[in-house]
Amino acid sequence: MGNHQPGQSAQDASARLTEIWQRHLARGPAAALARTADLSVAYYAHHVQDEGAQGDDVGLDDLPDDAERLVRLWLDELGLPDEEDQGPGTWPVRQALGWLAARRRLSPQLVERFVARFFGEVATYLRSGSRARDDARNAVAEAIARERPEVVIAHSLGSVVAYEALWAHPERQVELFLTLGSPLALPHAVFPRLDPAPADGVGERPPSVRRWVNVADLGDLVALPVRGVSRHFRGVDADTHETIHAFDFHLAAHYLASAAVGETLTGHADARRARR
Repeated sequence: MGNHQPGQSAQDASARLTEIWQRHLARGPAAALARTADLSVAYYAHHVQDEGAQGDDVGLDDLPDDAERLVRLWLDELGLPDEEDQGPGTWPVRQALGWLAARRRLSPQLVERFVARFFGEVATYLRSGSRARDDARNAVAEAIARERPEVVIAHSLGSVVAYEALWAHPERQVELFLTLGSPLALPHAVFPRLDPAPADGVGERPPSVRRWVNVADLGDLVALPVRGVSRHFRGVDADTHETIHAFDFHLAAHYLASAAVGETLTGHADARRARR
């Protein structure tokens, strides 16, 4: 479940992302599988990106009020220090992101761009009364129905879209649901807004999923809290948090080439062969 190929048709973007994902899987321990696997990326970005602010052109000044609220909720989760005696909620967003970039030794410009794009799309997806949620979820559900995958790999916001699509279509059986850099457990900003809503503070593995594995980089700014997916969802079989890349902490490319993902996929393939 991929995103971020602005300026292309959905079909072309899907084909391009499929090539990219296959190439990066082939860099890791799952190289042999990547060369023979029938891989197809479901593309949904055109449903969650505002027409006037596509891709890398999105900046903090373009964020609507609901997206800025999500950013502030996320900053609170990261432990933004109090400014004097007024509390972290009083920080200007750009100043807060500058503090975060300095703390993590990251480029302030890259952090701003990432935050603007990610939370802009999350806000669009979660916005009440918007068609974006249904359209994105349907695009993913249709791809699952068409391709009938044994394994669904979902990255970033794609893990939220795929999770909800699988819940909405329990007839779509999946052997392995592999979530990467997932914000599913992100308090306040994402977790309580899921559909279906968590019951008594706990979410559930989609009933059509046989096994759920989550992988997150310890430095991933939106895969929070650490091991939050296994702590806040029942039915998570493994929740691995490790250092995957020193700086590009959220890129799908590094997740796909990681040892954790490669071992999960090869382990699944070995178990499948053993059952035959």
